Amino acid sequence: MRLMEVILLALGGLGGIFLRYGITKSQLVLGVLPVNVLIANIIGSFILGAFAVLSQQWNLDEKYALLVAIGFCGGLTTMSSFALESANLIDGKQYSLVAINVIANVGLSLGAIFGGRALTGIILGGLR
Repeated sequence: MRLMEVILLALGGLGGIFLRYGITKSQLVLGVLPVNVLIANIIGSFILGAFAVLSQQWNLDEKYALLVAIGFCGGLTTMSSFALESANLIDGKQYSLVAINVIANVGLSLGAIFGGRALTGIILGGLR
């Protein structure tokens, strides 16, 4: 790995980590379901979806993928935290909340990828 690649990954990751910290530092609860991680995953997925379209449309160099897709979105999204929250809900025998948590994180993150792609495609289409 070259020094520039390490720097791009580190800068992107640092930005994502700070945004994730800002989102998750105070517990947000919807009913009894913690939603901080869900919000971080949706935002990260949306950004990744938008970046995928921009990267393809503008034929961006792979170094931008290191910065945005792998670094920033990787630092922002929180699969390990999502897994821990789900495990804690299982430990508490809150199985219906586990199902809601899994479906919401996976479904809404996928939806955000498609939403980011769609919105970016519309914006780029409007700029032509």
